[in-house]
Amino acid sequence: MPDTLFSLAEEIRRCTSCPLYKNRMLAVPGEGGFAKRVMVVGEAPGAEEDRMGLPFVGRSGKFLDAMLLVAGLNRGDVFVTGACKCRPPKNRTPSTREITTCHDLWLVKQIDILKPELIVVLGGVALKSLLGDSEYGGEELKKLHGKLIAFNNLKYFVTYHPSAGMRFPLVRTMMKGDFEKLGRMLNAITK
Repeated sequence: MPDTLFSLAEEIRRCTSCPLYKNRMLAVPGEGGFAKRVMVVGEAPGAEEDRMGLPFVGRSGKFLDAMLLVAGLNRGDVFVTGACKCRPPKNRTPSTREITTCHDLWLVKQIDILKPELIVVLGGVALKSLLGDSEYGGEELKKLHGKLIAFNNLKYFVTYHPSAGMRFPLVRTMMKGDFEKLGRMLNAITK
């Protein structure tokens, strides 16, 4: 088992465990700092992420950066990754098999290495990946957003995916509120 994020990232880049590897340009292991001991988990890479091998570098990434600022964070404060490490064809939603494969092979190991104080869950795919077998995994995102959930000795803060916030003004408003709440929570934790 790899014992560093770097060695794990190298394994992720070579992964052929599900069919997504056949169409990817680059796998996207994740990146960022860890000054605040916060991990952010989204869905899967899009076209820009697939091209560059980095998470949230397209329009959704700019939106995420703006939301992180609302919480008093910047990209260098958090480790950002996806529930799936390869882009699904035509940006479709990852299948259950793809989500489970990446979770079991990679995401759990990233969490074990980082030992985050808080995991920010962006959207339904990340929610399914991280909390799928729990009492929360079956809940609708709209019931859980803005909430802190303790599960398996980890703390999760649930909100919407940036792409939903970009498309729907009501979701954008709710996300802003969620990230304001996240900022207050992080301030309380670090005091």
